[in-house]
Order: sequence, then structure tokens, then C-alpha cells
Amino acid sequence: SSYFGSSRFPTPSNPRPRASPNAHVVEMYTRFVEPGRLALITYGPCAGKMCTIVDIVDQKRVVVDGPEGVTGVCRHMMPVKRLSLTDFKATISRGAREKSLRLALEKDGIMQKWSATSWAKKVTAKEVRAKMTDFERFKLMVARKKRSGEVKKTVKKTKK
Repeated sequence: SSYFGSSRFPTPSNPRPRASPNAHVVEMYTRFVEPGRLALITYGPCAGKMCTIVDIVDQKRVVVDGPEGVTGVCRHMMPVKRLSLTDFKATISRGAREKSLRLALEKDGIMQKWSATSWAKKVTAKEVRAKMTDFERFKLMVARKKRSGEVKKTVKKTKK
């Protein structure tokens, strides 16, 4: 068989196999850019803060809002590239006001659900480590050495 006659390329005699209409369809994406979607800002002056998508401007930009009293992010436009979408979505209409957004977040308990995720815990742990003073880093090093010594001691006992 020649290169073009191989089964890798569809030909009139060998068409590309089609999926049956009742085949199980697997959804590729579950986190869509939509009003009410909770997102983490990954770049810029608000990096590390949570926001909610309020409106979609075009293919690459959205309007986000904290609300400012809850997350510290004021309403502004930003590129989707700078957001990491989460699994959480508040039920709001497109272009919702700050008050209705805040009420929707409270009603659904979105921020509490986010705080309980391992992703949120990692983000807060990273912030805590970044804000540590030199003495706190020293105390952490000493505590880790002490813990390591205790672990080695118990492992040595169990080997005997």
C-alpha cells in the first residue's frame, strides 16, 4: 500500500469511521466562561484574589467583580488568559450589579465552598509562606529538623 493509500487517510473506498448517533458522548470541558463563574486571578495587580465573571465583552475579555467587599476586587475588564476558572458558579444574570452578585454568592455559599477546596488551601498556604519573616522561617527550619529527628528515632526503633 502506498503512503496515500494507507488506512490513515480517508478515501472514497475507505471513509473515516463515524461515531454512531447513540454512542456515549464525553463532555470535554466543564468550566465555561459564563456569568457567575468564580475564578482566580493569576496575573496583574489583583493576582491571587478571587473574582466572579459578570459579563463577557468578546472572545478574549470579560468583566469581573469581586465583589470588592468580599474579595477586594473591584469591577473591571480583564483578559480571560489571566483567569483560572473554578468549578463553582453563582446563579446571576449577565451584567448583574454588585449587590445582587454579593447576595447570590452568599445564598449559594460559593465562597465557603471555595475555601474548603484543596486548591484554596494551597493558595492560602503559599500566601502565608510568602509573608513569613526571617525569624519565622528560622523557627520553621528548626521545627522541621526536630520532627525529622523524631521520625528517624521511631523508624530506628521499629527496625530493631
